Amino acid sequence: MGEQRYRWKGSELRAQAAVIDGKQSPTKVLVNATYLHSYFREWVKGNIWIHGDRIVYAGERLPDQVDEACEIVDCRGYVLVPGYIEPHVHPFQLYNPHSFARYAAAHGTTTLLNDNLFLLLQLDDEEALFFLQEMNALPTSMYWWCRFDGQTELEREEEQVSNARIKRWLDQEAVLQGGELTSWPKVASGDDIILYWMQEAHRRRRKIEGHFPGASEKTLVKMALFGADGDHEAMTGKEVRMRLWHGYTVALRHSSIRPDLPVLLEEMKALGIRHYDKCLLTTDGSPPSFYENGVIDWLIRIAIEHGVPVIDAYAMATINAARHYGIEHLHGSIATGRIAHINFLRSAHDPTPAQVLAKGEWVKRDGEAPPLWPDLEWGQFGIRPLSLPWEVDWDDLQFSMPMGLRMENAVILKPYSVSIDTSRDRLGHDHDECFLVLLDRNGRWRVNTMLKGFSSALGGLASSYSNTGDLILIGKHKEDMMLAFRRMKEIGGGIVLAEDGEILFELSLPLGGMMSSLEVDELINEEKTFVRLLRERGYPFEDPVYSLLFLQSTHLPYVRVTQRGIYDVMHKTVLFPSIMR
Repeated sequence: MGEQRYRWKGSELRAQAAVIDGKQSPTKVLVNATYLHSYFREWVKGNIWIHGDRIVYAGERLPDQVDEACEIVDCRGYVLVPGYIEPHVHPFQLYNPHSFARYAAAHGTTTLLNDNLFLLLQLDDEEALFFLQEMNALPTSMYWWCRFDGQTELEREEEQVSNARIKRWLDQEAVLQGGELTSWPKVASGDDIILYWMQEAHRRRRKIEGHFPGASEKTLVKMALFGADGDHEAMTGKEVRMRLWHGYTVALRHSSIRPDLPVLLEEMKALGIRHYDKCLLTTDGSPPSFYENGVIDWLIRIAIEHGVPVIDAYAMATINAARHYGIEHLHGSIATGRIAHINFLRSAHDPTPAQVLAKGEWVKRDGEAPPLWPDLEWGQFGIRPLSLPWEVDWDDLQFSMPMGLRMENAVILKPYSVSIDTSRDRLGHDHDECFLVLLDRNGRWRVNTMLKGFSSALGGLASSYSNTGDLILIGKHKEDMMLAFRRMKEIGGGIVLAEDGEILFELSLPLGGMMSSLEVDELINEEKTFVRLLRERGYPFEDPVYSLLFLQSTHLPYVRVTQRGIYDVMHKTVLFPSIMR
């Protein structure tokens, strides 16, 4: 995978060595630098030579040859730290991998480990792996996971998540881990196929990322024996301690639905945990508005504010992650041979950078507009606006199922007995039950049920944003639901709200019906409007974006609406099958 077999060609390595010999000029020299030495764990002073995208020297010397093209950067007034690493990115949460990478880089997060679920479910391998190759051209470093399951009950699981596809993904140089392992209950109960993939991942020197919320010690021990290396689902200090005790690397999470980092750090401190070498930091793929305060820079700030020693706080975001994923020779430190990802801070206690170098190029300059990034032609990867050559009609909005889904919080669903009259075209605003339809994006099947707890006054919502890219309709008024669907279809995919026969809100998602083409700054405002309108109509929880995404996700209890029908997660059975249209 990639444009060339090795990170640097032999001719490039010779040129880098020539810089050391004084026979060639570096492209940048950072002078008078105070920087974090990740191995001595102290702040040191020196000069940093960069040739192209690589640090070729960091120490006391200055280069013997500097030509006119070499940029000299006086670093007085700054402290320098390595670019931050986000080890757990879901880069399809309304934003897209390109726009999120740019936004993250401006906040100092220059290396991302990305979920491949969208690519696995929506594209064929040729398109998906071509996309990975093009991502290598970005100023940031883009790495990937390899999923072992679709996180829901898929209609064609044996095709979409096949042995051949998993092996091909694991063979890609840019793929650093298998997981996240939402299918761990299958492994624990005897599924040897996923266990085989875990073993294949380890044979290729890939890590295995767990997904073990609320797991007992016995489960954690068994999964460690099967090959799990890390987990990001600890929700208490005791759960962090248990994972560390059994050798896990623990990603401390602070996300939109689990903003746990302050609690985790305080409870870890109370338990006497003083060493953070096996701890990382993650935002766990939150929706756009969560990132108003930053990305990993925000989490470093929280860590420092809660008593984590400053160098440990930066280590969790840099060298610890690089070491865990086997990319320490390229990332995580300001040292000879590393890729030139460097953040310029005004203070060691202010982790949001004033300036950022990524692969030796400026992606943020103090007081200057951000530079342009390489554009993408999305169509060449098969990522296009949604095209739906079919309509929703009244027959699709017939509800007679005795069981519905009740929201316990933003993402947990329990079954409940439907007692209201669902034969009407409009439901009252004196309760919080809505019609819910999951529609195959190819128009072949549907699942109709009721959703309790989402809203008390929503006319109609249509969304092409979902776990599988299938279509979601929610609402009190069937005509508004159909109107929202028609508008969503017209704009090539997106999230649309309709009320009293008019379009109230629309968020266009022209990239496969899942992602916006807007920059993250613009998308934040759009998402905040969407959330405000839903809250005004009775949505009571933290994150409606995740509510839409996780309606199908069978890694969460207790019931889900899936391509196969309404699914009992605890008993692994389809309660009511999907209906052919």
